[in-house]
Amino acid sequence: MLGGMSASTIRAAVLERPGAEPRIEELTLDAPRDGEVLVRMAASGVCHSDLHVRDGEWDRPGPIVMGHEGAGYVVALGPRVDPAATGLDVGRLVALSWLVPCGECRSCLAGRVWECPGSPSYSHRMPDGTTRLRRPGSGDEVLSYCAIGTMASSQVVPAAAAIPMPDGTPPEVAALIGCCVATGVGAVTKTLPVEPGASVAVIGLGGVGLSAVMGATLAGASRIVAVDRVAAKLDLARSVGATAGVLAGDDPAATAAAIRDATDGGPDVCVEAIGLPATVELAIACLPTGGSALLVGMTPLGQRASFEVFPFVDGARRIVGSNYGSAVPSVDFPRYAALHLEGRLPVDRLVTASIELDGLEAAFERMRRGEGVRSVIRFGDSGT
Repeated sequence: MLGGMSASTIRAAVLERPGAEPRIEELTLDAPRDGEVLVRMAASGVCHSDLHVRDGEWDRPGPIVMGHEGAGYVVALGPRVDPAATGLDVGRLVALSWLVPCGECRSCLAGRVWECPGSPSYSHRMPDGTTRLRRPGSGDEVLSYCAIGTMASSQVVPAAAAIPMPDGTPPEVAALIGCCVATGVGAVTKTLPVEPGASVAVIGLGGVGLSAVMGATLAGASRIVAVDRVAAKLDLARSVGATAGVLAGDDPAATAAAIRDATDGGPDVCVEAIGLPATVELAIACLPTGGSALLVGMTPLGQRASFEVFPFVDGARRIVGSNYGSAVPSVDFPRYAALHLEGRLPVDRLVTASIELDGLEAAFERMRRGEGVRSVIRFGDSGT
């Protein structure tokens, strides 16, 4: 730790309450405490989950610094952070995990950290229950989304959330590994591993859906059918491994028929990567006997989907939910980065716009219109 380190001033995107437009504010950031790390942010992805919070579809407390998909450089280690044990040292690029396991629940004890219901990340505070962010003058506390609040020029995070990246990893790639890549690639390689030669359909070609396409390619799927309403996204999906594309229309029965036609009767695995009841129902409707619907997209709270039970049971079909791609960040994040550096996981193709913090609201508007894949906020990427 840097001895005598004091509070600093940062710029951050602050959401006062769900449904409000985020404001770019100057905040006071306190020094890291026990088990914490100060990170100078280099990149933050703008994820659809951020839009859910921005638009009030997910109720989150405020004021809160937005963002949960980011990467940056270690500036200082708090007390009780051992570089030898963690691999963390000043200047190291880290990808940030939005889920810090509690280490005590039955899921954590069984090694299924992605299922942890008691993660301090869900309180948007440090593990000790406090926050390092304050508004200058008033001293009012500001929360940090998932305890990492990546839409800020610097941030203090739990050391367990900071995952060292291999040398040469681009910051924007590390940022996306921290959420959409881990979620999409992990869904088809870990949660419900796609078998070599299987057929896969992916509905929704945002960052998570395209990552699922890349993951299916890694898994050796024989047919990978990409489904979206935007033709340009079908072209992008083909460039990262899709073998066919289906341009979805307003008639779900026709879209389901097209998916079945492209997969010789239906995909072995159909990935839903949008988070809408209609596309969840579409994923189930296109399944053949023995097929599985892999639900990855997150709907607005309170929404439900339905399906006809008899043919679902009679056909031995399955529905599987995947959270965070069953990620163990300390193991999986460096592995995904290594695959990128080997040319086998083209994460950089997901980045369709580089923006500054002030461009956040415009990025949200593009997302609502279905334009592009990932806008990435850049803060500068040189090491410390």
